Amino acid sequence: MRTPKFPVTLKDDEREELEKITRQQTAKSSMVLRAKIILLANSGMKYQNIAQKLDVQNNIITNWTARWHELANKPVRERLQDLPRPGTPDTFTPEQLCRIIALSCEKPEDYDRPITHWTHRELAEEAIKQGIVETISANHLGRLLKKTT
Repeated sequence: MRTPKFPVTLKDDEREELEKITRQQTAKSSMVLRAKIILLANSGMKYQNIAQKLDVQNNIITNWTARWHELANKPVRERLQDLPRPGTPDTFTPEQLCRIIALSCEKPEDYDRPITHWTHRELAEEAIKQGIVETISANHLGRLLKKTT
């Protein structure tokens, strides 16, 4: 019998955490699947049998057992997370977002604005004036505020 490419040996606390994930009602299905892969690999089951049992491709088993080894020094849940996907980086830093949110909590009158409540346009103009951001549209600012509430 051939030995697995990435044999999985779990510590007791890792096994407990993985079993907890598989029982959670609120856990993402992808996270549960990955936890099951690692638990079954730890039990000594062949990758092909794991793939059949979980109805996935063999390469998924190899990928996740390899990732388990690569991230051995990370916490269990972090080891089961998706890797960051390529794409456009965030436009604003967390600090800028916090400053915009803080500004939205202030009174417009404190900034010599002749209004009693912020509009997205006024808030965007003030964020630029304060030097929080170089540029931001009223629509983008509205989406950011909606996402944070």
